[in-house]
Amino acid sequence: MPSAFQIHPQDNVATLMDDAAAGSIEVIGATCQEIVALGKIERGHKVALRNIAANEAVMKFGVRIGHATKPIQRGAWVHLHNLASDLDDRSGTLDLHSGTPTDTNSAYV
Repeated sequence: MPSAFQIHPQDNVATLMDDAAAGSIEVIGATCQEIVALGKIERGHKVALRNIAANEAVMKFGVRIGHATKPIQRGAWVHLHNLASDLDDRSGTLDLHSGTPTDTNSAYV
């Protein structure tokens, strides 16, 4: 079974330590639980440990890392398509899979 690590008890996301397909994930760390991934989530990416409302804080390391841009279901992949940084306005312009900026001309980068 793939596993994810929850760093702090207040975190509402955990980081995948293995690639996961839709199905059960074992969460270890601050709390131990089993959640069901709603789809494929790659190692190193975040999974929601509970439902997160639009504009609600996304917590990792016990601190706010950003906010949900739309409702996020428990077990969903948490990334650029549903999470925005509170500190970096450009976070919404990054490519979903590579993290590459999409708001600049790559010929000049």
